Amino acid sequence: MGTLIALLSIVLTLVSLQGVTCHGEQPLSRIAIHNVVLAIDIHASITATPSVLGVNGQNKEWVSLEYSVSNPSADDWIGVFSPGNFSASSCSPENPRTFPPFLCTSPIKYQYASYSNPHYKDTGKGSLKLQLINQRSDFSFALFSGGLFSPKLVAVSNIVAFANPNAPVYPRLAQGKTWNEMTVTWTSGYGINEAEPFVEWGPKGGQQGHSLAGTLTFDRSSMCGAPARTVGWRDPGFIHTSFLKELWPNTMYTYKLGHRFLNGTYMWNQMHQFKSSPYPGQNSVQRVVIFGDMGKDEADGSNEYNQFQPGALNTTNQLINDLENIDIVFHIGDICYANGYISQWDQFTSQIEPIASTIPYMLASGNHERDWPGTGSFYGNMDSGGECGVLVQNMFYVPTVNRDKFWYSTDYGMFRFCIADTEHDWRQGTEQYNFIEHCLASVDRQKQPWLIFLAHRVLGYSSDASYADEGSFAEPMGRESLQKLWQKYKVDIAIFGHVHNYERTCPIYQNICTNNEKHFYKGTLNGTIHVAAGGAGASLSEFTLIQTKWSIFRDYDHGFVKLTAFDHSNLLFEYKKSRDGKVYDSFRISRDYRDILACTVDSCPSMTLAS
Repeated sequence: MGTLIALLSIVLTLVSLQGVTCHGEQPLSRIAIHNVVLAIDIHASITATPSVLGVNGQNKEWVSLEYSVSNPSADDWIGVFSPGNFSASSCSPENPRTFPPFLCTSPIKYQYASYSNPHYKDTGKGSLKLQLINQRSDFSFALFSGGLFSPKLVAVSNIVAFANPNAPVYPRLAQGKTWNEMTVTWTSGYGINEAEPFVEWGPKGGQQGHSLAGTLTFDRSSMCGAPARTVGWRDPGFIHTSFLKELWPNTMYTYKLGHRFLNGTYMWNQMHQFKSSPYPGQNSVQRVVIFGDMGKDEADGSNEYNQFQPGALNTTNQLINDLENIDIVFHIGDICYANGYISQWDQFTSQIEPIASTIPYMLASGNHERDWPGTGSFYGNMDSGGECGVLVQNMFYVPTVNRDKFWYSTDYGMFRFCIADTEHDWRQGTEQYNFIEHCLASVDRQKQPWLIFLAHRVLGYSSDASYADEGSFAEPMGRESLQKLWQKYKVDIAIFGHVHNYERTCPIYQNICTNNEKHFYKGTLNGTIHVAAGGAGASLSEFTLIQTKWSIFRDYDHGFVKLTAFDHSNLLFEYKKSRDGKVYDSFRISRDYRDILACTVDSCPSMTLAS
């Protein structure tokens, strides 16, 4: 009997470690690409115009399609393929006795032929506008019948290409390992044997200098499984990162990406600008936006029949429209939900370029970036689609010691941010636990009073239905190790993603509210306020019907969080909805340094008669 109970306990533990999974599925995964058969119809056609894109340096353009077919059906669809010359020649047989499939590469996007043509089924004729971005190769458009599960290729368009497909594109800023260092990462089609990557930069209106960039790439063998290693694979090009050092605080700088060819000529990207970070403790207004689980969306409506990430563009556009009032962004996991379809990372970096090229875009790692069985991730699921962290670790820079250990700290003026990696073990006794304690313990709260803990999965408190069903109201084992650290070091706010909704708790410790105020906290908090902010774009998740005492505000909608530190004593927290940018929940903290020093439950050494 004892053995049976022990075995049952192990099984339940393994089940719980699967964690909460996301809603929806990657739209490209619905296409049975290996089932494609060649069924060219001489009466069918598809034409794309213009054939040359980006003649004036643009990296995003609209293409018009005109198509016709003799036997139309409601499930006919159009796939965008890149490279444009796709065929069985790029496919490998699974074994020497079988022929390779006709197609073994997924399209980078698709749309139904009847999308903007209500009479398509009757006439067999249609037109469509699709948006393309510069992705280091040409494109073609293929018309399929038979739906997504039994696709038959009936027509292929002419080739469409950007004037310079290898151009440096999609710069993304991130803070370096010190407060006065900014990093610039971008993508191009130029390896170091073709051109030398660098950034030309300097104070706005001042003398400009050059900083060389390091170059990374990876191949199919770096992927851990399908679809990243099979139908989802696409050459990532080259990822370059340059380090701009010894910046003066709160100063405007300009920069542009460059590549110097072996013959002495140059290729340039457009001019961008950014404001350097304030020094730790600097007293200035500092504005931080935080959210998780945004993903990418398509302005042309493609790929979106199942509402995979319906709020992503709304969130992105709200940030772009308010960019002059934002200093730094934290996207805390589940970045673009590529799920092994590599092309989607380029599309995501294009989507956020207006933001990430201007202010630091900092990341945390989520299950859809890292998790894959047998690769060292804490959860043994397949949520990354075989990427196993490779894409997020290469496409973006974060100031970690080891990129696979995606935890780090970063300072922004009066803020200290401790970013955890929930896809690796965080429990007491682990390397990450020691990092978290050091990050929390090492901050000077007189200079940096606002201490913020960030992570993807909810390690604190959440009323999401999935967590409530488990009975833990958070990741199993989430709070057990960390809540004593949050309390001991007086973390102000802990913000998580993963659950696709918004929720705010009272200041709380060990399931008990430590402060009954809801909107204006004056003096000592006595606990940590926990926030779920995973509703930035992905399909929403339901709350439990259970009304917990610690839950102050819930919202089943897309949105994001904004923190504004006015000085060392006053902080404003706001939750804004993505559809209109208006504030729907807020609170203020007003206190002095002595309030941080004050002892609360488990925050000071135990008193004894000897002391």
